[in-house]
Amino acid sequence: MLSTTTITSAPPFTGQRFDFPNEQTKDLFRAVLLLKSVDECEQFFRDLCTIQELKSLTERWHIAKMIWHGFPYRAITQKTGASSTTIARVAHWLTYGKGGYRTACGHLASDVMMIKDREEHAPAVLL
Repeated sequence: MLSTTTITSAPPFTGQRFDFPNEQTKDLFRAVLLLKSVDECEQFFRDLCTIQELKSLTERWHIAKMIWHGFPYRAITQKTGASSTTIARVAHWLTYGKGGYRTACGHLASDVMMIKDREEHAPAVLL
């Protein structure tokens, strides 16, 4: 089914300059928010990104979670194979960025706590 989304004629990414945020990026983010499952996200991101782009995004997210949980850089390098430059860049954005990594890590921590709480208070099942 085709959407009635309005397409603007002047993309913000002409030449070397990229204005962010812009209407196109907001449209992309709205599309992501409309996805209803991990499977839908996998399909969307696979269509949207190259394998290398997905690898880079996934690596950065994994590093951000490890930093959030207090892993030292050396352990992150050993576990992920990421360069110290990549780890430092993620750490910089985690600390000084717009708060996206912190928000996502906080939501993830909340979800884990809710699942643990549900498991602890679930009635015992007798077999």
